[in-house]
Amino acid sequence: MSASGKPFATRADLASDLRSLGLRRGDSVLVHSSLTKIGPMIDGPDTLVGALLDVVSSSGTVLAHTGWNALYEVVLDVDGRVPRRWRKHIPPFDARSSRADRAHGVLPEFVRTWPGAVRSASPRASVAAIGARAEWFTADHPVNPGYGPGSPFAKLVEVGGKVAMLGAPVETMTLLRHAEHMADLEYKSVVHWEVPFATPEGVVWRLIEEFDTGAEITGRDTRSTFATIVSDFVESGGGRTGFAGDAVSFVADAAEICAFAVRWMEEDAAADDDDDDE
Repeated sequence: MSASGKPFATRADLASDLRSLGLRRGDSVLVHSSLTKIGPMIDGPDTLVGALLDVVSSSGTVLAHTGWNALYEVVLDVDGRVPRRWRKHIPPFDARSSRADRAHGVLPEFVRTWPGAVRSASPRASVAAIGARAEWFTADHPVNPGYGPGSPFAKLVEVGGKVAMLGAPVETMTLLRHAEHMADLEYKSVVHWEVPFATPEGVVWRLIEEFDTGAEITGRDTRSTFATIVSDFVESGGGRTGFAGDAVSFVADAAEICAFAVRWMEEDAAADDDDDDE
């Protein structure tokens, strides 16, 4: 039984909630969700995907950060390469079939496997999309770096898209990874890792370079920093909060929150530099 007293949320219920949060026909929206917090749905996660598509309509696009569920970082050497003994055991990344990272929740895999969905080809930063601009969003996704210029995240900002946090912790907002890439921060940490790619000619290994998405930003833990950025953004009057099912949720304009995050990171870094000079 949901908090509303209903046995489950229907597709129509969730569509109404999403409209109340500010989603509209024609929107392109990057979605993060916690299905547990949303509560029981009559047809499970498909109900939420369907509601999102109903709201943005055939002229809109629904996106989800899929990443890649190959968890082999533990065997990488200091240069980010896979030791020879492990190479044959690691399946290659294939944008058409590789599973979404389970750490991103359940929804991305449902978006990835929805009829007509397409997925970008940058392993950790890969995005699945459904709708009018799905091909455009996912085409030519750079591998180095995956969250920077030319990525689906950059394109979302470019076209005035939105980001929806439907019960998901605000610190998991992937768009802030793009803001991190765009911010002028001299101390960003860079990591390397080898990735096997599936190609028509066979498996091709490439050494990938990316800003370390697990490293601290402005001297703080990344998750707490992102949570603070979103909290400050809301307090400044940005975005719209409400409910999706039983979940406290939040929808923001992608360009607006990205610009806010870039300024926040740069100003915070400058303040830290001033403190160090004293």
